[in-house]
Amino acid sequence: MANSFTFWNDCVEPEDLEEMWMDPAVSAEWIDVGETKGQKVHLSRDPDGQPYLTQTEMRAVADITVRRHFDSILDLEMICAIAELESDRKPLIMRYNKKTKETGLGILQVFEKTAAWLAGGQGYQAYNVDDNPDLLHKPFINVYFGAAYLKWLTDYQNNQRSEEFVVRAYNGGTKKATHKSTLPYWKRYLAVKESLPSRKHVDAGPSSFHPTNPASPGSNTNFTYWDSRASPEDMEDMWNHSEVCKEWTKSKEERGKVRFSQDGEKRPYLSRGELKAVAEIIVSKYFSTKGIRVPLVCAIADTVCMRFVNGTKKHVGILGVDYSTASWLYSELGYRAYRVDSADDLTKPFVSMYFGVAYLVWLSEYEGSQRSNQFIVQAYINGPDHVDLEASCPLWLKFEQALSYYEVSKRYHWIQEAALSYETTFINTHMMKIKEFSFGFVCVCITRFPFCGFCFCL
Repeated sequence: MANSFTFWNDCVEPEDLEEMWMDPAVSAEWIDVGETKGQKVHLSRDPDGQPYLTQTEMRAVADITVRRHFDSILDLEMICAIAELESDRKPLIMRYNKKTKETGLGILQVFEKTAAWLAGGQGYQAYNVDDNPDLLHKPFINVYFGAAYLKWLTDYQNNQRSEEFVVRAYNGGTKKATHKSTLPYWKRYLAVKESLPSRKHVDAGPSSFHPTNPASPGSNTNFTYWDSRASPEDMEDMWNHSEVCKEWTKSKEERGKVRFSQDGEKRPYLSRGELKAVAEIIVSKYFSTKGIRVPLVCAIADTVCMRFVNGTKKHVGILGVDYSTASWLYSELGYRAYRVDSADDLTKPFVSMYFGVAYLVWLSEYEGSQRSNQFIVQAYINGPDHVDLEASCPLWLKFEQALSYYEVSKRYHWIQEAALSYETTFINTHMMKIKEFSFGFVCVCITRFPFCGFCFCL
């Protein structure tokens, strides 16, 4: 069960999900990434395919749990900071503790034995995990028992304990709460807690991976601007893109000063609409005859770098192309529509997109053979020498999930493929005049399709 978390619906009860939707920050975050109330809600995933809670979601789970079960007396920031330290907010994390010889489970790394003790000896019986400890991977259940243990530590031996005692005891046990071995954990905790987005900031929008639109113009937030990362020509193409223009107008962007959206850690990223527009512009301008489809490009960007402008970890830019690969494509293969003088150039969306698509073109014909999408995706992520089409690939599953965000409906795609096929297309236009009216009948007859496709009355 713990390995099956794809959607929030897999790991929370319907009433929990309903309450999550009632949180303004969570609902804004989910709606912004295309989630729909009444439908399954996707869990975010890191580049390794591991599900995780955004900081917005984490705070909401903590807030709901504390209000329900602890009369709002626990510090939400404490719970959220400990979740960062213990698991990076990943519900499926399992970590073996050599000292206690127990395995910590879930977001707050709760021991099975601790949960059983809290339920049996301390009266925390909102959830029964005796017969199925895997339930501790579920966010609300895990936070419930983690918070219960924090509350117990707060009143340890009937004495009101300091925040430092509670945090250090959570890490090393009550006997090590003042020992030097837990001091580094306390220092990291303070740093993490200080960096957490405030409630005001979280309410304004989501953090971590899920997107949020920029705050209103004139706010004090330090934004990165599109105009500093794209040429005037590329910006004009973006403004001329109907979906982008609508999106930017709605968020009150101004020509010459268009802000990137940013997450709770103030990392700039592209919305899915912006990413799709950049891909469409680059593909139509420079790769229209290469057979590279825009949804595939966008799904790779979502999978590899989660649309972050600067990339993630070792991957630079929205498509994660490294400088050496871009330089090789530029100098050896002649892809020179954009210059790449340093790795910093690849943090420009159009530059990263251009060289990313160029690399996809090269991979699609690797060693002179037409390659499948699965080969292309694996080769893009791991290198063409490390492709194993028989082995299970978590990132391929993540790619397929991302692809669903950008694919047109099957029916529309079928018609589109037929219209764009290399089979012979005959267009016959017949005009005739009846009394004072002119009628034009356009019949599109495509080989292998023995019916008249479209008729328009002119």
